[in-house]
Amino acid sequence: MTDGPGLDALTHDLDRAHVFHSWSAQAALDPLVIAGGLGTRVWDHAGRTYLDFSSQLVNVNIGHQHPAVVNAIREQAELLATIAPSTANLTRGEAAKRIVARAPEGFSKVFFTNGGADANENAIRLARLHTGRDKVLSRYRSYHGNTGAAIVATGDWRRIPNEYARGHVHFFGPYLYRSEFWATSPEEETARALHHLERVVQAEGASGIAAILLESIPGTAGIMVPPPGYLAGVRAICDRYGILLILDEVMAGFGRTGRWFAFHGHDVVPDLITFAKGVNSGYVPVGGVIISDEIAATFDERVFPGGLTYSGHPLAAASIVATLDAMESEGIVENARRVGAEVIGPALRSLGEKHEVIGEVRGEGVFWALELVADRATREPLPAAAMGALKKDLLARGLLPFVQDNRIHVVPPCVVTDDDVAEAVEIYDAALAAL
Repeated sequence: MTDGPGLDALTHDLDRAHVFHSWSAQAALDPLVIAGGLGTRVWDHAGRTYLDFSSQLVNVNIGHQHPAVVNAIREQAELLATIAPSTANLTRGEAAKRIVARAPEGFSKVFFTNGGADANENAIRLARLHTGRDKVLSRYRSYHGNTGAAIVATGDWRRIPNEYARGHVHFFGPYLYRSEFWATSPEEETARALHHLERVVQAEGASGIAAILLESIPGTAGIMVPPPGYLAGVRAICDRYGILLILDEVMAGFGRTGRWFAFHGHDVVPDLITFAKGVNSGYVPVGGVIISDEIAATFDERVFPGGLTYSGHPLAAASIVATLDAMESEGIVENARRVGAEVIGPALRSLGEKHEVIGEVRGEGVFWALELVADRATREPLPAAAMGALKKDLLARGLLPFVQDNRIHVVPPCVVTDDDVAEAVEIYDAALAAL
């Protein structure tokens, strides 16, 4: 039998021989081997363990290998492994029921997809069909997925080589640390960002705009919690011009912010809510759109021209039921809120006071970012080479980080403990000191 290091080498060789990786030039890749996990930790075949403060792609909210979710998938596989989406299935219905129970009043239906990208894709489709309009507005600092319309709605560099979809317009959202609006306070940032957005709406022709698509809290773009009044202000602009509001909760939803949905903390109700990742911690690929009753009624007598072979797949549905039930019974969302407010936030702010390289600390729940700078006065971002060295050092110290641009995203599972946080902060501290 192959030993642990041998299995790691075999796994790595098989990957490099046959797996084509996303968002990467392939030749120089050296992927980390992961063989197993439990709770907030993962390990390779040789037994080297890492504290997972990335939650992989910020989706393992309930932690790795939660027994209730694993058992639910196993039991569903033994009962019925797959079924067409045109059928009625008890597990699928129970999953939808639990999802809409966390949504605002006036949401009764869920359209299931395979993930977050096609959730946003179908939300855009619903908005266009419901309004009879075409354009979709979204932020430059955003990520909405890698399918046709979702990637063009995305604002970051990944959009540029993929601009094949029509009718997309971008605008700047609030980001006080690097304000586009010369703002000096959250109130100024909100007012000026909303003025900018309304002027874009007017200049683009409000009568042709179907929807404004926003991440409730931009995740990959930098975990930028909206300043007070911003999301409510966007809702008011939408209402003024008859535009739908789509809130993307793919990364921020289901406990990540210490709330079931991130927008619950911002006095706003959207027209469409997209989700994926956290609803079942990524154990089985799934996503969806939570549809307001008004929009759903559009298709009572009119065919909705969209569908997916695996929409509402029973294994995914079973994992949703088990995940949401466990999160409820075990107080996992409350844990995320408490740990964020009482442990992670204070600890990261202490790091910010200690290390000049930290320009800003921001976040809530288990959704935080350390923005790193070469110079605090100029706010010049820390160069890519230094970020690469920092990531390598964090891994060497036993922490699996989420590093994006000039930021460390501190995004552990919602089940993270105070001791886990203390261990991670000690590692961040040592690596930043070494840097």
